[in-house]
Amino acid sequence: MTELDKFIEGFAAQGWASLAIQAAIVGVAAIASTLVALRLRARFADRPARWNLHSGDVAGFVAPLLAMVIVWAGRFIASRAHWLATTPLLDLTITLVLALACIRFAIYLLRNVLPEGGFLRNSERTVAWALWIGVALYFTGLLPEIEEALDDISIPIGKDRLTLLLAIRAAFSIAITLAITIWIANLIDRRLQKAEHMQVSTRVVVGKFVRALAVFLGVLIALPLVGIDMTALSVVGGAIGVGLGFGLQKIASNYVSGFIILLDRSVRIGDLVTVDNRQGTVQEIASRYTVVRAGDGTQSIIPNETLITQTVINHTYSNRRAVVKVAASVPYDTDLDVALGILRSAGEKHPLARKDPAPAAVVLKIGDPGVDLELSIWIDDVFANAAQIRTDLLRAILAGFREHGIRIPAVRREWVGFATPEIQENHSGSKT
Repeated sequence: MTELDKFIEGFAAQGWASLAIQAAIVGVAAIASTLVALRLRARFADRPARWNLHSGDVAGFVAPLLAMVIVWAGRFIASRAHWLATTPLLDLTITLVLALACIRFAIYLLRNVLPEGGFLRNSERTVAWALWIGVALYFTGLLPEIEEALDDISIPIGKDRLTLLLAIRAAFSIAITLAITIWIANLIDRRLQKAEHMQVSTRVVVGKFVRALAVFLGVLIALPLVGIDMTALSVVGGAIGVGLGFGLQKIASNYVSGFIILLDRSVRIGDLVTVDNRQGTVQEIASRYTVVRAGDGTQSIIPNETLITQTVINHTYSNRRAVVKVAASVPYDTDLDVALGILRSAGEKHPLARKDPAPAAVVLKIGDPGVDLELSIWIDDVFANAAQIRTDLLRAILAGFREHGIRIPAVRREWVGFATPEIQENHSGSKT
């Protein structure tokens, strides 16, 4: 007899008083769980989420669990008091409410494991439909027949055989175990990212290690749960490993390089670097690549192997200081001591210029239009607006030149023309 037959038979045998008692218990459970859920939503709406549990998640878990507890308690009391001989309506309610709680917990796990998008929404619908269909098959008694049919479809593997039922169970077991382990790893990673006493690179590498360990343990735990011998997969795993070693060596090299970068801290998140003719701030160090954001907002995705095998200029490796240089030209007959003093004075008056080392003005070369000079100042923050600093310095230098009557030399150009017969006639005074 199936669960559905038991329910129909027990429901038909109930009197109106018994049905009224069961319906009252179900109604009390529904009203109480709804009121508690609304109260929790209002109470936790303005509070920051802890362990990534929002007010909707808390209410979604508590409501069906509370309803199940109330119904179970009502069934227990009514049975002890001999008010009810059988409780088909309460049994059905407990099963349905438990399934609802499992669905909401599964959706919560998916939202914390998968990224936002269409795949997440499709996965939520798939999980919900799969669980409800499983409940329906359980009540109708079709579940054992379907399991038997799936178990008949098999593929021989050596002395053993891989059935379709075993494959489906293994897939579900691995999916559930991985979802739970990755959820735990994400919670640990979020806690690590908030640990201000740890270096950013240390937090990243520990988080990635925890995530990789969680996936490994998830697979290691899930397969034996469905009866798959891990020793039988060692030969296949070894062959796959050799194939991946040859075919995916570049990808493996990038992954290993990512961990090396995070461990030796030669390049850290927030550093200003120049690599492969690209300059920008390191925004993210992922497992396979590093994201470098340029000053104009463009983002370059650089393989981690490039940061290991090529020369990387880290402008903030030991400190955040930087030098800003501007050039100016003066005529040949200018008093260079006065001109260099104007440049030094402009550097010393700038609010971002360091006193040690002091601003320096030097003669670069004697060029075509005049003498080329250069002013160098040191600043404390390499991420300061260098273009604005150069603008301020050049305006101060130009004001100093005007005050002392120093003009900017113009570039001399020589024009080479070709004399026409008319011009030759005018110059010679006679026709030829």
